[in-house]
Amino acid sequence: MNRASLTRFAWISIAAAVLTIALKTAAYYLTGSVGLLSDAMESLVNLVGGFMALAMLTIAARPADEDHAYGHSKAEYFSSGVEGALILVAALSIAYAAVPRLMHPQQLEQVGVGLAVSVLASLINLAVALLLLRVGITHHSITLEANARHLLTDVWTSVGVLVGVAAVVLTGWLWLDPVVALLVAANIVWTGAHIVWRSISGLMDLALPAEDLATVRRVLDTYRSEEVQFHALLTRQAGARKFVSTHVLVPGAWTVQHGHELLEKIEQDIRAALPNSTVFTHLESLDDPASWADERLDRE
Repeated sequence: MNRASLTRFAWISIAAAVLTIALKTAAYYLTGSVGLLSDAMESLVNLVGGFMALAMLTIAARPADEDHAYGHSKAEYFSSGVEGALILVAALSIAYAAVPRLMHPQQLEQVGVGLAVSVLASLINLAVALLLLRVGITHHSITLEANARHLLTDVWTSVGVLVGVAAVVLTGWLWLDPVVALLVAANIVWTGAHIVWRSISGLMDLALPAEDLATVRRVLDTYRSEEVQFHALLTRQAGARKFVSTHVLVPGAWTVQHGHELLEKIEQDIRAALPNSTVFTHLESLDDPASWADERLDRE
């Protein structure tokens, strides 16, 4: 799938957010539940996150140019980072609304209708989240994956709110509604912090996950012998794009053509085993002591 075509899934997320905001706000006005209000506020964050995802997916799909020789894929981290920050703001807003209600509980109204509307909104979020998660994982889009995991958290948050409202109806304990809202806020804080941390890690050129590193090493091991050695394996993740670089050491008597053909095969095999990867190899002589002085980023 063309990277630019992923933006249509951001539009699906935006449409779902608009619909669920309307449904959850209606549920709040029907019941007066601060828990349902907190649920609606989180959906507002979903809407902002959807527009941010749309913008960053559009930028990330742009091809490499003179000023961005390695492409624009890191733009996706800005989307997930902003969404994570907005989630934290939403958590504070929920707590601000819940604490006064905890001190002065209020009777809930039209609970049955309100719960039915909220359940419908949750089912919409669940369907969209599962779609975005599948597409995000398949096409290595951290923006869509983060958006999906946020929507899934929204679903579980809604479940918690529904349980809280139902508990109020069954027990008559009005304080359960704001308590559940505060628990929702705590859950949102954890989710937001996790998304922000993942975005920061990506912007800091975090190495590829352990399973991807293992894949690269398996490819290199198929070529490793007395005549062919490897070192200075460096990796980083930039949105959907993965970067791999390594030095290949061969006998000094090899011809340039012989070494070049080997490197071409190695790069091709790594790209086949690790989709969306850019591979750099550097040929060095096993017979030159200087070849062993650059195993790290900065040459010794």
